[in-house]
Amino acid sequence: MTPQPFDPVQTSNEVESAYRRYLQSTYWVNDALLRSEFESALVNEFALTKGPLLQAMIPYETGASMGELVADGTLNQGFLQIPEQTFPSSRPLYRHQELAIRKSLDHRNLIVATGTGSGKTECFLLPVINHLLNERDAGTLSQPGVRAMFLYPMNALANDQMKRIRELLAPFPEITFGRFIGDTKETFKKALPLHRTRTGSEPLPNELISREEMRENPPHILLTNYAMLEYLLLRPEETSLFDGPTGKHWRFIALDEVHVYDGAQGAEIAMLLRRVRDRVNLSQRDQIRYIGTSATLGRGEADYPNLASYAQTLFD
Repeated sequence: MTPQPFDPVQTSNEVESAYRRYLQSTYWVNDALLRSEFESALVNEFALTKGPLLQAMIPYETGASMGELVADGTLNQGFLQIPEQTFPSSRPLYRHQELAIRKSLDHRNLIVATGTGSGKTECFLLPVINHLLNERDAGTLSQPGVRAMFLYPMNALANDQMKRIRELLAPFPEITFGRFIGDTKETFKKALPLHRTRTGSEPLPNELISREEMRENPPHILLTNYAMLEYLLLRPEETSLFDGPTGKHWRFIALDEVHVYDGAQGAEIAMLLRRVRDRVNLSQRDQIRYIGTSATLGRGEADYPNLASYAQTLFD
């Protein structure tokens, strides 16, 4: 596949457009007239960006391509369903992405500490998709229930990641996913206008956008934040996410920006994760794989022992 040239102007416009949609959805106004005036002001009265500003970066070490990992049996054949424009199967992965995939498939728990823009999301998303595709082939994916939870410290990060997750899961209508945070609406009818404003598109067939949908059929991939997770563990109406036939499938917990969980907050999150494990598999180890990612954690190989100790304390 011929590499496409990078267009900084187009990319800058896309960033500005995404930020504008974020503001429109975050500060949602029910009154149609006021909402129209607010959206008009965002377009015509405020300069949301300055730039584009370009910065050169040293390239990351590359490894095997997704196609090569499929060919050697590491990844499921279903990955070849992903359109080339979304994720070219012949494009080499970064070396740390390949290592994360191989170690995760070997039932290892991981800390991925690498720079901004180096594809940390794929380090936990690809192993999760691989597990779900294997379930699809085995005929068990039709059973609703959470298999993986992606935990974000802020809603803005969850919103930002949703676009990439939506792109990679579009070819797999059997794999359901949903974002359960504070502004997730109760009903599909109320959630649909907010989703259209935030994304500029209709929800995918496998995308659950309301709380009622996720209670009735818990998604295979659940995105939330630690504050909402506390509520989900407490409220009786959310028991289907953790208990009974739909709560027995948990296999992955991924924490993005894991460096923010230190001090008192780190202790709180560590206890929260133990409560989740207690609910879904009676505190047995080794059923759930933990993956933490960060662009600022550690300063090289000398810090590896400290990172491992930190992760061991956080994830138990």
